[in-house]
Amino acid sequence: MAEPHEGLIVDRTDEQLRATGAIKWAAAPPGVLPAWVAEMDFAVAEPIARALHEAVDVGRLGYGPPDEVTGVPEALADFAADRWGWHPDPAHIVLAGDVVEALARVITTLCEDAPVVVPTPAYPPFLEVPAHTGRRLVTVAHDPDALRATHDLEAIDRELAAGARTLVLCSPHNPWGRAFTREELTALRDVADRHGAMVLSDEIHAPLVLPGHEHVPYATVAGPESRYVTLTSATKSWNMPGVKCAQVICTNAADADRVRAFPLHPTQSSLGTAATRAAYRDGRDWLDAVVERIDANRQLFGKLVAERLPRVRMRPLEATYLAWLDARAYGLGSPGAVALERGRVWVDHREWGPGGEGHVRVNLATSPERVEQVVDRLALAWESA
Repeated sequence: MAEPHEGLIVDRTDEQLRATGAIKWAAAPPGVLPAWVAEMDFAVAEPIARALHEAVDVGRLGYGPPDEVTGVPEALADFAADRWGWHPDPAHIVLAGDVVEALARVITTLCEDAPVVVPTPAYPPFLEVPAHTGRRLVTVAHDPDALRATHDLEAIDRELAAGARTLVLCSPHNPWGRAFTREELTALRDVADRHGAMVLSDEIHAPLVLPGHEHVPYATVAGPESRYVTLTSATKSWNMPGVKCAQVICTNAADADRVRAFPLHPTQSSLGTAATRAAYRDGRDWLDAVVERIDANRQLFGKLVAERLPRVRMRPLEATYLAWLDARAYGLGSPGAVALERGRVWVDHREWGPGGEGHVRVNLATSPERVEQVVDRLALAWESA
């Protein structure tokens, strides 16, 4: 029986992927299988490709247009209402280049000049942004031995009581692959609200929650006194990180005006706004096909890891296409470096902060054949060490 969205996902060959010049494959030496940075190995969705061709044909290559004429805020609001029952006000949505830049802009414009709490392990750029805004970074580690990541609410409460006033929430979580429940987010909200802290919720992976789980927007658990901003982008879910167009979803017009007035030229690109509008409006079937593929790959990957990497502990993957592997049992120091040197497979082994030592992140947005090759190369590297 055919899959509901069979034919929408087009796997590109190694040669095609290297020819794109995109970092995942272009940075990998010959003979190295890249499975690190968050780029998919699929051809771009047809509605997005069509929108980009049309934009180039009419010469839409100038600076990014004003938010209100792009159609992106309205497209995002419709998508959020359809997928999650959340109805953000398009007038409160501000465009930016990417989520990392948007995070820095929001911290600078809306957050108190006080320490910023980042739960770890964390997406590495989030550990660098606070210093660039003149704030001190405070990390609160998840328990690396826990099977499912949960926030250490007592530790976060202590840091906020000690003077921190901003909390960076990654939901769904990267690199843990968690889709936090409503109960978990409500408990986190209670801690933040008790101290009047601003919660900056990175929800860029929200469209990539896998079957059996759901995305709960932080905005839907926030109370009337809660302080929060949601940051997102279509670039991860529709595989177009090179076209710049993130969205900052504020809670009121005054905050949106402050973020929009940040003294930079518009950092979203004209092509990015065209691609993003097409993704939210016309790319839903392609997205559903991607989720089906990732779900199949996570099952295959989990089976192969259990068979061929018996000392690895794989966290349940609930969202994203990025598997999080605990390889500490091999005692390798840097399992990612060993994988690259001995197995010729490049898994992500950047600095994730406290709690991330001995772990690697593996990209599963690829063909089933490459998923098996990744596991075989990891086994070659780690099991023979």
